[in-house]
Amino acid sequence: MKFLSGFFIILIKLYQGLISPWFPSSCRHQPTCSSYAIQAIKTWGPFKGTWLGIRRISKCHPWGTSGNDPVPKKSK
Repeated sequence: MKFLSGFFIILIKLYQGLISPWFPSSCRHQPTCSSYAIQAIKTWGPFKGTWLGIRRISKCHPWGTSGNDPVPKKSK
């Protein structure tokens, strides 16, 4: 699982470093969608974390939500 989480995080960081700088900033949330996805994968693992990241990206459009939207915490 750690390998898969690390792999997904590397892909997101590659996006942040190589692709994202070429486009204007358009994320409506804090943290940004890619940072949110990394935090979600670290908190929830590769499968649920990726699902949370996809759900967050699907809300990032002109008619979607905006503002502070942290990764849900795991309940003890």
